[in-house]
Amino acid sequence: MANDYIFFDAALRDRFVSFVAGHGIPAQSRPDAMEGFVVALADDLTDELEDALEAEYATLMAEQVDLVEAAEGDQARALMAVAITLPDGQPGVVRIPARYARRLFEHFSADEVHELVGAIAQAVANPVSGPLCRRD
Repeated sequence: MANDYIFFDAALRDRFVSFVAGHGIPAQSRPDAMEGFVVALADDLTDELEDALEAEYATLMAEQVDLVEAAEGDQARALMAVAITLPDGQPGVVRIPARYARRLFEHFSADEVHELVGAIAQAVANPVSGPLCRRD
């Protein structure tokens, strides 16, 4: 199992990989199936390292938002993507309009956004009928 970080800009990806390497963490980078790049890290990192990675990723995502908003013409994007794992274990990407993604990342950490979007994907893949409030 690995922690995956998605980037849409090669320079931001490279900065993250350099940051990770500076902490002695091996990283694998690959093109994303839909768009951008995925940086995969081992999931057995210390809490301190995970906190440092999360802070750096949040900084880079804020820069990514700025790049998306500043882009014009063919480079303009109106979407951001959140990588998820579907209930059957298959990786996927949920595309979110940039105006909503920007607000999500202003108020939630990247892990919280991934968790929220993953929970929505789980609910869509495995709908529950009946009343909202009930005992299971």
